[in-house]
Parts: sequence; C-alpha cells; structure tokens
Amino acid sequence: MFGSKQRGANAYATVGVETGVSSANPHKLIVMLFDGASVAVTSALKYMKAGNIAGKGKSISHAILIIDSGLRASLNKEVGGEIAYNLDGLYEYMSNRLLIANLKNQPEILEEVLQLLKDLKNAWDSIGTPNNSANTWPNEVPKATAYDSLKPRSSHLVRA
Repeated sequence: MFGSKQRGANAYATVGVETGVSSANPHKLIVMLFDGASVAVTSALKYMKAGNIAGKGKSISHAILIIDSGLRASLNKEVGGEIAYNLDGLYEYMSNRLLIANLKNQPEILEEVLQLLKDLKNAWDSIGTPNNSANTWPNEVPKATAYDSLKPRSSHLVRA
C-alpha cells in the first residue's frame, strides 16, 4: 500500500539531491557533478566485475551524461580560455574512455576515469569558492550568453 522501503529511500534521496541543487552555489554544483560521475563510474565498475551487463551499461551511460551534459556544458570557453579548452578535451577523453571500457569490458579503464574525476574534484575543492574572504559567491552571477552557431569564432588551431 505504501511502497517498499527502497522506494521510500530513493524518493528521499531524490528530494535531497533536488534540494541540494536548488540551494547550491555554482562551485557546489560542479562538486555535485564530480560526485555524481564518480558514483556512476564506481557503480559501473561494480556491475562490470559482477557480470551485470545491463547495470554496467546504464551506469556508464549515466557517467557519460554527467560528464558531457554537466561538466562539459558548464565550461565557458570565452571566459575560461585555455583552461576551459583543456578541460573540454579532458572531459571528451573521459567520455571516450568510458565508451571503450563498456565495449571491451575493461575495468582498468573505469579505474583510470575514476582517478581522473577524483583528481579534478580535489583540484576543484582546493580552489574553494570565489571571494574566499567572505567564503560566499557574489550575489550576481553573470548570465551565460546564448550560443549562436552562426557567429564567427576564432580558431585555436596552430597554423603552420
């Protein structure tokens, strides 16, 4: 009549995540993305070792979604410059490695991506929040500009 204990726990976790997201500053949101991707890769590793193909595939897909639609999408290459471009390349690398790990059933690749996520999260944690003296984010966060596919972009390719 009231559902299972697991269902209640899942609903509680969902509310907790939604509440955390709605009240988080931009720095905390990135930390949450790193945590979510790490949990998904850890789950995929567990499923891979147990031979659970469906669970492995679902977890890897979730990790790729977080990396591509969360971490990569949050990059502002115009403001972040070279660092943002380098992170974009690293996120792309991690997504590709996750695909290979899934196709070839290679847990060592999942462990590699998990370590990269942990290293990036540690680096992100070490920078703290902007305006460290008050330990808060500014009240006004600049709005992201809409992507214009027709707008000319400068190339970052090296010309010979």
